[in-house]
Amino acid sequence: MFRRSNIAARLFERQICSPAPGTSFHCARRFYENIVPNHTIFDVECPDILFRKFSEDGQYLITFSRNNQDLIVYRPNWLSFSCREQECEYNHDLPLKANKFESYFIKLYSLNLASTGELICKDFFLYADKFKFGLFATSTAQILDAPAVGGAIPGVPSIEKITFHLVRLEDGVVLDQRVFRNDYISLAHSVGAYLYDDLIAIVSLRFQRIHILQIRESGNLVDVRSIGEYCREDDELFLNSSAQASVRNRTDIVEDGFHNQHQPISEALFLGGLKQRLLSFIFRGMWNEEEDPALRMQCLKKKFYFHFQDYADLGIWKVQFLDRHHLLIKFGSIDGGIFEIGILSIYVPSLVLCVSSPVLQVGRSTDNNPAFFAVYNMETTQIISFYQSSAEELYALFELFCDHFHTSSKSLFYMNFLSTHSNNIHALEQLRSNKNKTTSFMQFVKKMLSVLPMNCQSQSPSPYFDHSLFRYDEKLISATDRHRQSTDHPIKFILRRHPNTLKFKIHPGPESGGVDTRAKKISSFLFHPILPLAISVQQTVYLHPAVCRAIAVRNSTDIVEDGFHNQHQPISEALFLGGLKQRLLSFIFRGTWNEEEDLALSSAEELYALFELFCDHFHTSSKSLFYMNFLSTHSNNIHALEQLRSNKNKTTKGKCMKD
Repeated sequence: MFRRSNIAARLFERQICSPAPGTSFHCARRFYENIVPNHTIFDVECPDILFRKFSEDGQYLITFSRNNQDLIVYRPNWLSFSCREQECEYNHDLPLKANKFESYFIKLYSLNLASTGELICKDFFLYADKFKFGLFATSTAQILDAPAVGGAIPGVPSIEKITFHLVRLEDGVVLDQRVFRNDYISLAHSVGAYLYDDLIAIVSLRFQRIHILQIRESGNLVDVRSIGEYCREDDELFLNSSAQASVRNRTDIVEDGFHNQHQPISEALFLGGLKQRLLSFIFRGMWNEEEDPALRMQCLKKKFYFHFQDYADLGIWKVQFLDRHHLLIKFGSIDGGIFEIGILSIYVPSLVLCVSSPVLQVGRSTDNNPAFFAVYNMETTQIISFYQSSAEELYALFELFCDHFHTSSKSLFYMNFLSTHSNNIHALEQLRSNKNKTTSFMQFVKKMLSVLPMNCQSQSPSPYFDHSLFRYDEKLISATDRHRQSTDHPIKFILRRHPNTLKFKIHPGPESGGVDTRAKKISSFLFHPILPLAISVQQTVYLHPAVCRAIAVRNSTDIVEDGFHNQHQPISEALFLGGLKQRLLSFIFRGTWNEEEDLALSSAEELYALFELFCDHFHTSSKSLFYMNFLSTHSNNIHALEQLRSNKNKTTKGKCMKD
């Protein structure tokens, strides 16, 4: 049966039909095919701020002051303006205040976070939806040639002070702070921190530690454990007591009859707790590969002892939670200049500076710097599995269970609908197409696994990025939070289902283009997770401040049907004309509708199909007389249905529907 995809037909279908078990949320999300941002307001007058993102529940817009000192939080306001023109591409019919940022967002507060000498990291923001808290970071300048003292890794820069601020976003109260001194944590795009429910994992690159913190409901940050040198809480106490017992003999250590005068015992014999467990796991894995003692020793010499120093020199690069007890840790060599100081351009959403800043690049090349992945159990302090960066086994798991590498949300159910190749057939087809085009499968595996561990909260939950609903050019825009090369052409969102019509367009900037065409332009897009609202911010690599170029909103007066405006009749007549004959909305197209043979299907046939399937809905039920609900119809009685089918087979199609 031909299904109309306009919003009125879907509302009617929702009233009389029940979705299949487990598909109610998917059916509800199809309404976003009709409710789209269909109007763009250009050159919005916005405050002098840096845009970050919407909170995952959509209640807050996180921004920062241009001097990177203050946190400024806005609350999205529902749309207050409408346009009655046939083509709402210009703002002639809108009041002047429609071009103002304050018409769409209400400022809640401005909070100073950075102390003297500190700056807010504009790329760092984690939202704890369980408590409605926000985690922000401030830091001082980097010290590139800092000495490696206190167990620090040589060659890694040092930051004198890094502060994490836990803020209650409702009223802007700073609940708690956690300070790291003379350390290095990668704050850009939240690489160095990962939030899972109420647990936070923070990676110290300078001291090779993983700090596990817990957010309490009271707003306190509580230390849970530190993984690196020690794995259990009492490891340090046990080692210190052992060292005190042997301090009298430390100057007279005999090794094979001779005194070891080359280095102290602590440096000569001991590795960190996590490194010890990693080496023992690798050793046991290679030990179990061969049963013959001679082949086993040959295997150990070739695969373990020969590369022992390489394994011992591995350092922690990145980490993410798989669940509350397991961590996915990425290891790489910290020798041979892997921690390189590079020069990158800084692009600020509201002020783009053409400057160079030294930043820490960790393992940019997967060919020159091989990486390894390990799954670590925090409770048992054991390594569960260990993979190389080109392991086909890990790639197979990543392809089949990609959802498990994204943090799910218990309170925000729509966060579980991020399109991945393990839950979306269209994303899987695209992955397979890219895999078939590659010339080297090993390089393809390395490229796919290079995204692991995932950056926390780096995917937009907007339904307009759902591959089941829309198609779009992922080279120009995607759910991943990052800046992209700007284009002068609008980005099209095309309906995934038949008839594959253009639903809406996102404009990175004015359609006429910029004044200086030589300037390299960068665009970023902020999509609201629920509302049909998107912000396009465009910037250049010169000292000219970038502006909020466009706000795409939903026109509040027009009923959009298949991507076009229905202006033939008022909304009340458009939605309810024709009653059960389902003549609810007429298809209004501007010369671009493709003729379909199913379009000739009359409303009478649709009404008959509904009558045959849901005859009970045409009878009045009774709440007080329960037996009145047992009237035999062909939708609740198999014998009546057989009689109906028998009569239908004996008569012609038109006469059967007429009866």
